[in-house]
Amino acid sequence: MDFSKIKTIYMIGIKGVGMTMLAEFLAHNGYNVNGSDVADKFMTDEVLAKAGIDVLENFSANHIGSPDLVIYSTAYSETNEEVKAAFDKKLKVISFAQALGDIFNTRQGIAVAGSHGKTTTTAWLGYVLKECGLEPNVMVGARVPQFNGASLTGSSNVLVIEADEYQNKLQYFNPKMILLNNIDYDHPDFFKNEADYEKVFADFIAKLPKSGILIANFEDKVVKKLSKECKGRVISYGYKNSDYIISNISFDGQKQYFKLQLDGSDVGDFAIQLNGKHNILNATAVIVSAIELGAELHLIRRALESFTGTARRLEIMGNFNGALIIDDYAHHPTEIKATLEAVKQKWPKKKIRVIFHPHTFSRTEALLADFAKSFKKADEVIVLDIYTSAREEKGNITGEDVFKAIQAEKKNVIYKPTLKEAENYLRESAVENDLILLMGAGDVFRIGEKLIA
Repeated sequence: MDFSKIKTIYMIGIKGVGMTMLAEFLAHNGYNVNGSDVADKFMTDEVLAKAGIDVLENFSANHIGSPDLVIYSTAYSETNEEVKAAFDKKLKVISFAQALGDIFNTRQGIAVAGSHGKTTTTAWLGYVLKECGLEPNVMVGARVPQFNGASLTGSSNVLVIEADEYQNKLQYFNPKMILLNNIDYDHPDFFKNEADYEKVFADFIAKLPKSGILIANFEDKVVKKLSKECKGRVISYGYKNSDYIISNISFDGQKQYFKLQLDGSDVGDFAIQLNGKHNILNATAVIVSAIELGAELHLIRRALESFTGTARRLEIMGNFNGALIIDDYAHHPTEIKATLEAVKQKWPKKKIRVIFHPHTFSRTEALLADFAKSFKKADEVIVLDIYTSAREEKGNITGEDVFKAIQAEKKNVIYKPTLKEAENYLRESAVENDLILLMGAGDVFRIGEKLIA
């Protein structure tokens, strides 16, 4: 798609995190953008409103006018009446991934990929490059407070994106650089086994040209194995047996500190505000990438430390009855464990009460045994019913099954099927020194909004 010939764009399913970041980026680049989605309120509503993008509620064939281009979310298909109407009217119609790929491939495309940490790492790299004066273009699948939205528009040819592997969206991107954090089996509704999942990343790495660069986390065995598919340069990082070696990690109650070495020589000491060991690895990927893109080290160090994170990643919402309320997007067993470790590191004396909202039936069923063992660092777990979405409306498992599986591993687990029941339970039981951690990729954050309001 030649976007130079496009002026008006209509986006179906515009509230999805990927669609929102693309819509905002397009609007900031001078395109006339509007779209539609379900009437429910999402975290992305704020980003779209700030960008001046009109959103029509619900789907109707009558919404489709005569835009130059229609972009539809891959959560929907030709069975959606708006998508069908767009095709029937013989308009130019492409999927979100195709549109993002068409833009990405005309730039110096930098893809942040992997199973976990993509959002934080994409935003962090974009922020560091901006603060270093490199004028990047950036698209992130979440609101970034320091961007005042989900994207950045800069004067350079560099475009950093959060590259999602689901539905093999990676096939549409031709990257010049890849940051690969980790590979951990997910999305069982699309990838039937681990081999299928890994192949998507292997194929993606193989697309890097000889001049391309793979920034690879060698603490991850699968990433290390698949890095052999790279025809370009591989730059590794980790705690040992890597190009960049991380050492001297410490925490003073507010910030984490660490040292980096490259081939035995000191790169320097760094500090970050984000908690958890996983964010030491994310930060290192950002440092290495920024160095390769020509940023000055003293500016990298300062920007790295001043980054405050993204929405729904250990985001402090406020207080209720003296209890601290935090929202987090973790929805995979590995993410849950990493988040709880980070919370325990930052607030070691608080009682951690997790409200867990399982996300998608297929993931919950396939990874149930791992979910059951993920909450060891929580003092209490309140399990909700499984979040249904446009992706999956029904399945073979329930929230009660999740509750029973966790209950077999630890005490202090209860089942509150609805958001309202969980909210009422917390209203009656929340006290000072509690840390209420709302966890999931759905709308569990609404409990925090209601309590604080």
